[in-house]
Amino acid sequence: MRRLLRSALFVPASNPRAIEKAAHLGADMLVLDLEDAVGPDEKSEARERVEDALSIWENSGSIRVVRINALNSEWGAADIRAAARADAIILPKVEHVGELHDARSALSSQGSSIATWAMIETPLGVLHADQIAAATGTGLSGLLAGVNDLSKELRCSVDAQRMALIPHLARIVCAARANGLYVLDGVYNAYRDAIGFQLEAEQGRNLGFDGKSLIHPNQIAQTHTSFSPPTSELERAARIVAAFADPKNAGKGVIALDGDMVERLHLEAARKTLAAAGGNDA
Repeated sequence: MRRLLRSALFVPASNPRAIEKAAHLGADMLVLDLEDAVGPDEKSEARERVEDALSIWENSGSIRVVRINALNSEWGAADIRAAARADAIILPKVEHVGELHDARSALSSQGSSIATWAMIETPLGVLHADQIAAATGTGLSGLLAGVNDLSKELRCSVDAQRMALIPHLARIVCAARANGLYVLDGVYNAYRDAIGFQLEAEQGRNLGFDGKSLIHPNQIAQTHTSFSPPTSELERAARIVAAFADPKNAGKGVIALDGDMVERLHLEAARKTLAAAGGNDA
């Protein structure tokens, strides 16, 4: 069964207290951040904490990931060597397939076969998202939308509905889905605004994202609620599965249920919904 990846909590590698705390928060993914959350003067010291952080998180139940600095930066090569024993790495600001191959070569030279994730956070990255997502031989597991950098590069104003970003977010989702990858929505910066966060998380799920990148522990519980199927959806999915399992509907391509015409494509979707929630999809 495909693992749920609803929450990806970014933890500054320069903050030992936050690293310790993160191990007990229940996020689906913990991301040790060596990039944006760490200033230039802190990069080396933060990198030295990678091994300890991975050890601290070993029994957390979370996927342990390191976001490195770009490989062509002065820190990238050392970052990827330090992160080679994580469960995965995140590559920032990916714009070309070649960056994925470079990362895979660097990991292979360390004897590492861990997964890679690509952050799509520039206009060129969005335009190349389909090529990036389709890249083979790179160990790519998913895409993350980097909404802060993307909105800056687009020079757009981002309102509560994110109208200026929706076409670009949808393109990222489409690229991921076409290639069987996970896809995570970007961060919500106003971490004390619970209502605004809930609305954006629900919008992200409606757009098709698997989950959301987070900057604060308080956002984890709401993320898990927003990106888990609601009871009504689970009940509907269970009725669809049960209806098609009824012997009288054997071999039918379409049936009537609750006043709707339901096709086998709806049965497939219902099974995926139940599987994602840990329910019986048989």
